[in-house]
Amino acid sequence: MTTPPQPPTCYRHPDRATYVRCTRCNRYICSECMRDAAVGHQCAECVGEGAKSVRQARTQFGGVPSNMPLVTYVLIGINVVMFALQTMSSELERALVLFSPAVADGEWWRLLSSAFLHYGPTHILFNMWALWVVGAPLEAALGRLRFTSLYFLSALGGSVLVYLLSSLGAQTAGASGAIFGLFGATFVVGKKLNLDVRWVIGLIALNLAFTFIIPLVSSQNISWQGHIGGLVTGAVVAAAYAYAPRNNRNAVQIGATVGVLLLFLVLIWWRTESLLSLFGVA
Repeated sequence: MTTPPQPPTCYRHPDRATYVRCTRCNRYICSECMRDAAVGHQCAECVGEGAKSVRQARTQFGGVPSNMPLVTYVLIGINVVMFALQTMSSELERALVLFSPAVADGEWWRLLSSAFLHYGPTHILFNMWALWVVGAPLEAALGRLRFTSLYFLSALGGSVLVYLLSSLGAQTAGASGAIFGLFGATFVVGKKLNLDVRWVIGLIALNLAFTFIIPLVSSQNISWQGHIGGLVTGAVVAAAYAYAPRNNRNAVQIGATVGVLLLFLVLIWWRTESLLSLFGVA
């Protein structure tokens, strides 16, 4: 008398009989372990290995594409939270605004923290509206990492020009430097993608007009240094991101990012030494 052959079992669950094989590794798999494939079924391990070999999609400029502008949302959220805290604490505002003597005294964080403060509801509403309008499509085009670098470099670029050229008594705050950087970047990226950028040119021209005209007809002070510094920084950084050669794109983009940052650090150091000499500090 012969014993009938035993049915094959799943390689992960030996107690489950199955006749289905993975089309990649040819091992038996049960219904729990099988995954639908283009042809037949595959086991979970082979599906995972196959996913590793698939090249991740990239934007035209090397970033990882995303359907949700997460960084834009986060930046808007941080600005709103900081504005709420600012309205509740005048001490916080005094500790974080851009005030050149304080920066020269070692409080360098003001160069970036000031970009998350605003003077009044109108100030923050306009900046956050502009951040939403230009930030979301720009983040989609560049990818989150490059967009984040662009935003913070633009904010820092605006603050550096304020530090270099503004009067010593000026106290500056606002995301306008970063926003102007996004304006400049939108123009550069739009030109690279052969898009109609006339609306961006109009937006930049209108805001620059406000920057220089409003202080002449009212008592409201607007930091033209922050706006120009952010605009130039955003355009330069975006040009490096958009026009980097494809073969060594990452190296060029990283080099440009680091190079701009080092330039800012040198300018900050030079201005600090100048102010310390002016104040008679050795």
